[in-house]
Amino acid sequence: MSLDEKIDDLYQQPLDAFVTARNALAKTLTGDEAKRVRALVKPTVVPWAVNQVYRQARPTYDKLIKSGERLRGAQIASLEGRRGADVREAGDAHRSALADAVKAAERIAAAAGANPPADALMRTFETLSLASEPPEPPGRLTKPLQPSGFEALAGVTPSPKRETREAAQVRKGSGSGRAASRSPEPARSESDRRKERAAEEAARKREAAIRAAAAAVARAEAAEQLARTAWERSHDKLLEARQALTQLKSSKSEV
Repeated sequence: MSLDEKIDDLYQQPLDAFVTARNALAKTLTGDEAKRVRALVKPTVVPWAVNQVYRQARPTYDKLIKSGERLRGAQIASLEGRRGADVREAGDAHRSALADAVKAAERIAAAAGANPPADALMRTFETLSLASEPPEPPGRLTKPLQPSGFEALAGVTPSPKRETREAAQVRKGSGSGRAASRSPEPARSESDRRKERAAEEAARKREAAIRAAAAAVARAEAAEQLARTAWERSHDKLLEARQALTQLKSSKSEV
């Protein structure tokens, strides 16, 4: 077994056993390999739960990552002005995959006696799925992640609004009629160029702000879905408890 495989096994350990397992592994190694293992950071509960989804529920994890890639691609295509970018459909699929991943993490963590916050799990899964590059190797996450709202837009410059065909025809027609008599337009001044650059920068910031707001809405909708599921489970337990109480009272009165 290679060292990387042994490290992967280490991150599958129960959270409380990580340090002991890490130290035991380091003692079997020498030199740089031993130093590398000793430097491994123990995950907190949220990244540990995310790691376990990667290890124990890979289809759910892969579905989330793929849905994040599709959403990122759709957002970039829309921002660049390309046609056929269905951001709404990609966003719906991503929210569903995000909720499934959080549920899987909660289930695995609960079986191990851990209770990571659902909102922190959601933020970490969202950041992982929308990042152009993973912040840490898959399955070896050590700290919770916080989405900035701009993950899907890294390196993208909004394209200018496309001119409609009708507007282009009008412009060309009016321009051809005056071409012979009209003198060339004077060169733009530096002040005009600065204003144009400022307007373009403002447009980029506005588009980025819109995308950030859309990401916030997606997080809120996913959180609402998780909260609704938790409420339904609690409500079912309440009904069961009331039914059990009613049955006990009834059996007591019969006696």
